[in-house]
Amino acid sequence: MRSLGAALVIAFVLLGLVVSGPVPDIDRFVADTAGDGLGLRSVASVVTVVLGPILPVVAVVALLVAAALARPRAGLLLRAVLLLAACRAVSLVKPLFERARPTDYPDFSFPSGHVVSVASVGFTAVVLCAWLAREWVRTAVVVSAVAVVLAALCRVILDVHWLTDLVGATLGVVGVGLLTAVGLRLLPAPKPTA
Repeated sequence: MRSLGAALVIAFVLLGLVVSGPVPDIDRFVADTAGDGLGLRSVASVVTVVLGPILPVVAVVALLVAAALARPRAGLLLRAVLLLAACRAVSLVKPLFERARPTDYPDFSFPSGHVVSVASVGFTAVVLCAWLAREWVRTAVVVSAVAVVLAALCRVILDVHWLTDLVGATLGVVGVGLLTAVGLRLLPAPKPTA
């Protein structure tokens, strides 16, 4: 898991370096193709509020309350808070890449903070399911993946991110998540006892 995590972080950094120059053709193509012909901009504006930076804040508060109430699992839940925080910190590197957004916007573009937020919560949820409800791991993976894609789609529809910002956010979160989870002894999760 460490080597996969390291490879994903390296891919994240390399992608960030590549896209901090001229805008790649794939980004231009997706931006030009993903116009608001279906009138989805207002829907995307609402979805992006829910699937954005507020999501990890709500998740951290929920984990802290759960840790206070569930003493036997408090250590696990507090380590999950650290995992989520490390994953969310991926968006703090935006100034290193200084990538402009598709439209005039006051913040840098790479990686997408909204996608980082959703992917961070999703990754943490999957790890917690591996510990607490193994039968829900696949469902958590699917729900998390759908939420990340939905958040990414909204950011493209709103014309505030390039496709590679969204891919980079996902690579960065999963890479940092794997490395952090191994470091916090959250992965590999213990095998269930029969």
